[in-house]
Amino acid sequence: MSHLFAPLTVRGVTLPNRIGVSPMCQYSADDGFPTDWHLVHLGARATGGAGLVIMEATAIEPRGRISPQDTGLWSDAHIAPMSRITAFIRSQGAIPGIQIAHAGRKAGTARPWEGGAPLSDDQGGWEVVGPSPIAFDDGFRIPHALHEAEIHDLQAAFVAAIRRALAAGFEWLELHAAHGYLFHSFLSPLSNQRTDRYGGDFEGRIAFLVETVRQVRPVWGDRPLAVRLSATDWLEGGWSLTDSIRLAQILKSEGVDLIDASSGGIVPRVKIPVGAGYQVPLAEGIRRGAEILTAAVGLITDPMQADEVIRNGRADLVLLGREVLRDPYWPRRAARVLKAEIATPPQYQRAF
Repeated sequence: MSHLFAPLTVRGVTLPNRIGVSPMCQYSADDGFPTDWHLVHLGARATGGAGLVIMEATAIEPRGRISPQDTGLWSDAHIAPMSRITAFIRSQGAIPGIQIAHAGRKAGTARPWEGGAPLSDDQGGWEVVGPSPIAFDDGFRIPHALHEAEIHDLQAAFVAAIRRALAAGFEWLELHAAHGYLFHSFLSPLSNQRTDRYGGDFEGRIAFLVETVRQVRPVWGDRPLAVRLSATDWLEGGWSLTDSIRLAQILKSEGVDLIDASSGGIVPRVKIPVGAGYQVPLAEGIRRGAEILTAAVGLITDPMQADEVIRNGRADLVLLGREVLRDPYWPRRAARVLKAEIATPPQYQRAF
């Protein structure tokens, strides 16, 4: 029996298998609007057999974009083109998900293939925000330290964006609290040096995220709610796996269903022990320590490797990124290797 192809039910939403497409920025939107590129990119992965297909980090406001070409949900006008994408994903038997985000102090950069550097005002950049006036790196803007009232405004913007995600037909929601973006920058003592109730000790640094989850949960209704965490900063004095387990326990009590366990991104040039499945132990640690569902990510490329993660209870879901960029039909190849049944579009049945 293949554990990777067993269904997973969370709050009444059933994934047909344990393979998900990780949210991956395509830097191809126009003023926040997804384009035909997004329809084809995400649609191909749904046709490829993934059980869950998650839309890239989607900003709650224009200054929350990583690049000017990121998707957004700060306007009701964004709902219709998103709906076109969710309808196609659903028609292929997959669940459409979305990652809602704010890039914080790492916002306003050029696309990766254009260098990825921070953009000046003349180049289309903008003011960035964060918990404290500490730049991500040399050459990055010093962020405006958010006042409490501004934090509350952003929480309202998250709720508004999530209402639009619901209207657009998404069934799985992930809040992005990893990779050095806004929520993560509040969590980590390396970037949060506040002395008010949104800084200082552990309880203060998690308050922005926990309060936002508390506001989001009733709006999202009885649908799966996930949070992506950088489970460790990989630095002494930074956010740790122990912190993540403790936070995951609190988030579970607030109605979060799953932790998507990634790592790093709060500061540059950190030594990370990259290798096959190198972040799986983080998902496993959170799953066992907080008794919450987790998703594993990070250099998971082989079907047997992915099946082992699920079979041995190290995570409940495997999210693939670069591997499904290289091969949108990876789930179908995995099904052959693992001798599992998987639904196939009639147009493709001659091949599979």
